[in-house]
Amino acid sequence: MKTINEFPNIQSCNPRSCISMKMMKCNRIVSNVFRKYLKPFGITNSQLSTLFVITKANNPTQKLLSQMLYMDKSSVNRNLKRLIDNGYVAKLNIHDLQTTIKGKELLEQVIPHWEKAMKDIREELEDEGELALNMVLQKLT
Repeated sequence: MKTINEFPNIQSCNPRSCISMKMMKCNRIVSNVFRKYLKPFGITNSQLSTLFVITKANNPTQKLLSQMLYMDKSSVNRNLKRLIDNGYVAKLNIHDLQTTIKGKELLEQVIPHWEKAMKDIREELEDEGELALNMVLQKLT
């Protein structure tokens, strides 16, 4: 039977230094805060982000959503299906999307809770952490 010393890559690897793992951990922590505030509305953070972009953009296409959210096409489609099925988004034609009145009403109700989640996260990050986060995002995009 082989010992750990016979696997030099495993021996030298330090998973705690993995950037992907750190980013995913941050994402899970932040997502849990938002999940707590969004749960009463039956919408996920990903769906809310999609709804925000559709509402703020001028009749975006799925392709534009994918680009703006850095989300793969299947994730955009999954979020859109749920938003359309719930009556929050409508297709204007084969490509363009629009937030419905029902979707805007939902946003009006959700935004104060979203702001509370943002406040909680900002308190944890403090100004220095938020600036660092903005810098990381800028460098990666």
